[in-house]
Order: sequence, then structure tokens, then C-alpha cells
Amino acid sequence: MDDGTRNALRGRRLLIVEDDYMVALELVRSLEEQGVEVLGPVGSVEDALALVEQEGARMDGAVLDINLRNKRVYPVAEALAARGVPFIFATGYDALVIPEAYAHVPRCEKPLDKALLARVLARVH
Repeated sequence: MDDGTRNALRGRRLLIVEDDYMVALELVRSLEEQGVEVLGPVGSVEDALALVEQEGARMDGAVLDINLRNKRVYPVAEALAARGVPFIFATGYDALVIPEAYAHVPRCEKPLDKALLARVLARVH
């Protein structure tokens, strides 16, 4: 990873919404190494909505898994969008299953490539 990407993420506050413990742990570790302040991780729509409500506009972005314990993350995406908080999807789902309203949202496929994820996050403002 280049220093430009690393520096672009330093100091940002990112919400992590992921229900797989090992994936979440690795994601948190990777982002913290880049100087990110991680909010969460949270593994359910309800917990994510509560954190969005609590933190509000003090978030710089979010990484959202689409499927959380057989519930879709779209209510969280709506709450973030309403607050002007950018987000990306980190998912194993194909782009074809994402609703048209979110077709413009950057998507990183699982298993996550840490360098690619960092580059995508650096571009999302």
C-alpha cells in the first residue's frame, strides 16, 4: 500500500458493519494499522442503526456487509445517506442483487483485498 492511501485514511472515523467475527477482526486490525478510528464493529442492523444514531455526522464513512444474520443492511445505508455519510459495501454478493438505489455505491468483493479496500475508502468522501 502506498503512503498516499495510508495518509488518506489516517484519522478518519469509519463504522464497520460485519457479522462474521473473523472478517470483522481482520478488517478492524487492517484499518487501525492505517490510522483509522474504527467505530464498532457491529454485526446487526439494529446495532448499526443505534451507532449511526449515536455518532451521527461524526463518522467519515462506513464499510457495510450486505447480509447481516439474514437481514439486509439497507436501512443502515439509508440512515447513513440521510446524514451525508459515505459508505461502501464489502460483500460476497454480485452487483446484480444490489438494489438500483445503491448501484452507484462502491463494492469490494469478499474475500477482501486489504489494499483494494484502502484505495476505495480513500476515494470515498
